[in-house]
Amino acid sequence: MALRTKHPKQEKIDAIESIKNGVKASSSFIFTEYRGLTVAQISELRRKLSESKCSYKVVRNNFAKIAFKDSDINEVDDWLKGPTALAMIEEDANVAAKTLFEYAKDAPALVVKGAIVDGEIYDAAKIEAFSKLPGKKDLIAMFMSTVNATTSKFVRTLQAIVDKGGVGEAAAETAKAEVAAENEAAKEEVKAEGAAETVPEA
Repeated sequence: MALRTKHPKQEKIDAIESIKNGVKASSSFIFTEYRGLTVAQISELRRKLSESKCSYKVVRNNFAKIAFKDSDINEVDDWLKGPTALAMIEEDANVAAKTLFEYAKDAPALVVKGAIVDGEIYDAAKIEAFSKLPGKKDLIAMFMSTVNATTSKFVRTLQAIVDKGGVGEAAAETAKAEVAAENEAAKEEVKAEGAAETVPEA
C-alpha cells in the first residue's frame, strides 16, 4: 500500500511558493523537457547554468502553472506539459540560452520548448536564434577592444609628433580629434551590434 504524506496540502503550498520565489528573483525563464536525461546529466547542466546566475529546477507542471499565474505571467501553459525543468535566470538570458543549446548538441534528449526573455515570449525557434547572438559581455569586450586599439593609436601618433620635433598645439588637437572620431565610430558599431540582438519575429 502506498504511503501517504501527513500534510500533502502544506507540501503543495511550499512547492508552489518555492517556484514563485524563483520567478520573483528572475528576469527571464527558459522551459525545457528533460525526458531521457540522466540524473548525472541534469546535475552537470545545473552546475554549468549556475555559473551564469541561472538555477535549473525540475518542476511539477500544475504547481508551475499556479506559480506563474499568481506572478501575473501568462501564456506559459503550452510549455508546461511533459517532464519540465525550468531555467530561472537572474542576469543575462543570452548566456543561459547558449549553455542550454550547446549542451543539447551532446545530449539531444534535452529539448528547449520556449522562453520568456525580459517579459517577451520566445518560441523554440526564436530562443534558439537569440542564443546565437552576441551577449552583453561579448558586446562590452568588443567595445573595450576597439577603445584600447584607438587609445594605442593616439599614443603612437603623439610619439611620432614628438619624434619629429615636439608637440605643437595644433598637431596635438588634430590627433585628439582623430581618436575621438574613431571612438565615436566604435560606439556606433557596438550600438549596431546591440540592435542586432532584437530577434526577428518567428
